[in-house]
Amino acid sequence: MTSTETPENLDSPDPAAADPTASNAAPVMLALHQTDLGGPEVLRLTELPRPTPGPGEILVAVHAAGLNPTDFKHRAMRIFLPPPPLTLGWDVSGTVVETGFGVTLFRPGDEVFGMLPYPYGAGSHAEYVTGPTRAFVTKPAGIDHVQAAALPLAALTAWQALVDTADLQAGQRVLIHAAAGGVGHLAVQIAKERGAHVTGTASAPKHDFLRELGADACIDHRTEDFTDTEERYDVVLDALGGRTATRSVSVLRPGGVLVSLLPGAEDTLAAAEKAQVRAVTLLVEHDQAGMRAVAELVDRGRLRAHVSATFPLAEGARAHAQGETGRTTGKLVITVR
Repeated sequence: MTSTETPENLDSPDPAAADPTASNAAPVMLALHQTDLGGPEVLRLTELPRPTPGPGEILVAVHAAGLNPTDFKHRAMRIFLPPPPLTLGWDVSGTVVETGFGVTLFRPGDEVFGMLPYPYGAGSHAEYVTGPTRAFVTKPAGIDHVQAAALPLAALTAWQALVDTADLQAGQRVLIHAAAGGVGHLAVQIAKERGAHVTGTASAPKHDFLRELGADACIDHRTEDFTDTEERYDVVLDALGGRTATRSVSVLRPGGVLVSLLPGAEDTLAAAEKAQVRAVTLLVEHDQAGMRAVAELVDRGRLRAHVSATFPLAEGARAHAQGETGRTTGKLVITVR
C-alpha cells in the first residue's frame, strides 16, 4: 500500500513509537520509496515488508539515516542501481533487532552505525534495514543517532581518499574543493588530524566555518581562481569533477595525488601524466576498518559532523529538494525514531 499520508494515519506503527526490540513487531515497515525516476515528488511513504537478515547480516531498526548527493542522483536517473522500485539511503544509525546465522559481533539491542555496501546495498531510508555485519561498528557513546547517521558515507569517502589513497602525511599540503560540504567538512578535520596544512574552497560566508574546523587557508570559489597561486599541493581532494579536476592538476607538485569523487574531463588523465602526478577517481566502499577509524576519531573529539537540518521520514521529499539546492553546509539527516 502506497500513501502520501503521514505515519500517524497509516496502520503501520508510528516510527517514533516503535520498539525496535519488540518480539511482536509488525511484518511491515514504512519506507521512503519510489516507483519511478524523477524529482523529489516521486518519493512516497510506503508500507513494505520488513526485511529479514540473511547469513552474516543484521537487522537494524533505523533511528536516523544520512542524506547524500548520490541519493539525489540515483533518485533521478539510472546510474548503478536497477530501475525502480527503489528505497534509497546508505548511511544508517540504529539498534540491532535481529542477527542472521553466523553473526558474532553484535547482539540485539546493540547501537550501531555504518554505510550499507555502495552502490548496491541501498535501503536505509526506512524503519528497518538489513546489511552485512561488517558494514557496521558500535556507535560512539558520545554522539546521538543523528550525528552518527551523518558520518558514514561522507567520512569513509574522506578517509579512503586522504588516508588509504593519498597516504596524506604530517606536514603535507592539501587542497579540498567544496570544503564546507558533506565530504569536504569531514575531510578538513581528517586532514588536520593527520597533521597536514589545509586549504579549502567555499563561498566567503562559509570561511569562518572552515576555520573553526581547522582550515589554515580559504579560497572563495566565487571570486578567486584557485589556480592563481604559487602554492603547490601534495594532495587535492576534488568533489566537483569535470574541469575542476583537470585544472587541479596544475596546482599539484610533481608526484602529488589528485583524488576526484566524480569523473574529470576527458583530458584530466593526460594532463596528470604530463605533470607527473597521479589522478584517480574514488568510489567509496563499505569498510569496517575505516568505520572503526572514524569512530575512534569521534571518540577522541577529533571528528564531528555538522548537521544543517533534519527531516522526519515522512518529509523525505522535502529533504531531497533542500539538498539539491547545493547550498547545504555539512549534512542533512532523515530521522526515523
